[in-house]
Amino acid sequence: RIFCYILAATALIAGVACSVVNNAIKSGDPQFAYEQALSLYENEKWDQASTLFEACRHIYMGTPREDSLSFYNARCKFKGHDWEEAATQLDTYRRKFSRSPFIEEAEGMYALCHYYMSPPPEYDQTMTSQAIIAITEFMSRYPESENIDEFNDMLDELTTRLMQKSYMNAYTYYKIGRYKAAIVAFKNAIKRYPESPYTEEMMYYMTVSAYRLAENSVESKQVDRYLAMIDAYYSFIAEYPDSKHVKELERMEKAARTFLAKRENTEKDN
Repeated sequence: RIFCYILAATALIAGVACSVVNNAIKSGDPQFAYEQALSLYENEKWDQASTLFEACRHIYMGTPREDSLSFYNARCKFKGHDWEEAATQLDTYRRKFSRSPFIEEAEGMYALCHYYMSPPPEYDQTMTSQAIIAITEFMSRYPESENIDEFNDMLDELTTRLMQKSYMNAYTYYKIGRYKAAIVAFKNAIKRYPESPYTEEMMYYMTVSAYRLAENSVESKQVDRYLAMIDAYYSFIAEYPDSKHVKELERMEKAARTFLAKRENTEKDN
């Protein structure tokens, strides 16, 4: 009777109207319900199968069947693209059943859930960092996995996403005229991701930021800041002598030297 109530409540919450599920509910037989859940699972009826697995879970908790039942249910969530719930169930599963024959697949799906939940670079990248950790852990534990190349590609994609986010954050400071903050942000981004595909653009904007910071500074700070801009200019030229930005930066560097020469002559006259 209790099992029947659990099944009925679970089905009601899930809003399931499948005749197979209804028959399992009416039977009150956990073995029959489990078999029907497996049949639905094999036929890729993920939501309906999960409904019955959820109901059966309380009956088989602590038994040898709990391992496979928990795995199948988590995989139903994964296949149904409920990434957050799947990740939660898979995390519980991998901690509780670390010696299961399903453990490698469970760990792989856990990493994939985080990969699929990783948002575009315009948004907060906390989940992307978590995905990188999960994928790196999987690759470390299962270096012979048949999916290792796929996970390597995902890792590269996620790392590039973090690089892009770092660039976008720094560029935001530049765009709103906070040039000092932009310089710091660009420097940190380059230091953290030296292989970033955005390094040339970041060094360019960092040099422009240095020029505009000096240009808009109070007189007492202009000399040091123009000198810093010239240093940034030479660093850029050394790395990207053929860049499309060279001529523009050359004009700025010339203007900086003109200012410094005038300041030096003024000080001599005084």
